[in-house]
Amino acid sequence: MRHAKTYRKLSRQRSHYRALMRNMTFSLLQHERIKTTLPKAKELRRFVEKMISLGKSGSLHDRRRAMALMGNKIIHHKDGKRTDVVGKLFSELAERYSKRNGGYTRIYRLAVERSGDAADMALIEFVDAPSLTTGKEKSTKKKSTKKSKKKKSDQTEEEAPSA
Repeated sequence: MRHAKTYRKLSRQRSHYRALMRNMTFSLLQHERIKTTLPKAKELRRFVEKMISLGKSGSLHDRRRAMALMGNKIIHHKDGKRTDVVGKLFSELAERYSKRNGGYTRIYRLAVERSGDAADMALIEFVDAPSLTTGKEKSTKKKSTKKSKKKKSDQTEEEAPSA
């Protein structure tokens, strides 16, 4: 029976559950959108929203509580910058959600099931995140062809002698 159980066990021991929540929270804070199973996403939402609430209050005690729950992992960016997770939580995310009283994350249920075990998949992301672009989208600038370059050069040559 499930009387007075406050969290989904996700068929794991408590230490594995905590490690899973830490790692998924780290990934969500780094990428601001992750794809996972639906029960994990629902449980992750509880954990992440508590962390953002700690970040919004901003006291030293709350920072230490966040470090105890998350550890102080470092995010390595492509351009060589490094930021710590707790620092991002207390600076960037605390500012972004300062006027919001909860509901920092959004869960989309995906129509595709995982191929191995047919688990329901979900996408969890931050609500007011800046627009996220995927690697598949590319700029829609038209490339100039060689013919158009020749035409432009021909036109300038023709206009130059007549002027």
